[in-house]
Amino acid sequence: MPTSPVKTRIPITSFGHLITEVKRQLFGIEAPASVELTGLRKYFNSYTLQGRRNWVLATYGILLVTATACYMHRQNKKEAPKDCTT
Repeated sequence: MPTSPVKTRIPITSFGHLITEVKRQLFGIEAPASVELTGLRKYFNSYTLQGRRNWVLATYGILLVTATACYMHRQNKKEAPKDCTT
């Protein structure tokens, strides 16, 4: 039976936690300290739960704005008066 080279010390509760643990153990990539994160990386990162949450909220927000714009554009097309030239 094949075994994984990754030894989990904490219960893996999500795919993001699994990826972080694999990066740490196999590739030696450590999460940067909060002091190292500056600018937008401080709020949108894959290392903290708040950073992941912000990415999800931004993605849903963009989808909502796009859907609303498409819906409003479709409504404007239906309400436009016909050009009546004789």
